[in-house]
Amino acid sequence: MLQTPPTPLDHRRGDADAVVVLVEYGDYQCPHCAAAQEVVESLFQTFDTELQLVFRHFPLSTVHPYAEVAAQAAEFAGAHNAFWRMHETLFANQPQLSVPTIFAIAEALHLPEPELREALDAGTFVAKIRADFIGGVRSGVNGTPCFFVNGLRHNGDYSFESLSSAIFDARGAAGDWRPPSPSPRPAL
Repeated sequence: MLQTPPTPLDHRRGDADAVVVLVEYGDYQCPHCAAAQEVVESLFQTFDTELQLVFRHFPLSTVHPYAEVAAQAAEFAGAHNAFWRMHETLFANQPQLSVPTIFAIAEALHLPEPELREALDAGTFVAKIRADFIGGVRSGVNGTPCFFVNGLRHNGDYSFESLSSAIFDARGAAGDWRPPSPSPRPAL
C-alpha cells in the first residue's frame, strides 16, 4: 500500500481527473527503469485521459553512482518547468550517464548551467529526493522500477500486459464505485 499519497509536490503527467493514478518509484541509472519508460508511453497511448503518472525518485546510489545527481538535475529542471523533458532525456542517455552528460543534457534543454552547478553544490533538491525515497521505503519499495496503481503495489512485472491488466482492474474498480446517496433531509 502506498504510504505517501500523491501531493502537489509530485511530478505528474496526464489528466488531473484521471481515474487511475500510476505512481512509479524510479532510478535514472537503472536499466529496468529505462526499459519501463517505453511501457509507460504505451500505457498513455492506450489509456489516454484515464491515466495519470506520478514519478518519484528512488536512487539506488550504492550501485548507481550517478542516480542521485541525475535526480537532482531532474528536480532542477522541474523548477524550470522542464521536468518531463529532463526525465525522458536522462533515460534516453542512460548508457553514457555521467556528470558531464547531465550538464550536456541541461544545456540542450536551455537550463542555466551556473544555477544547476549551484543547486548541486548546495544540495538544493536533496530533501525532496530523500522524502521520495523514504516514502518509497515506507511503502515497501525495495527495488526499481516499482509501481503503485491507485495506491496498491503492483507486484507483477513492468511489462505492458501486466501493468495494463492492473490498470484495467483499477479502472473497473473505480468505475464500479459510486458515492453514497445523500441522506434525505428530515422533515421539519
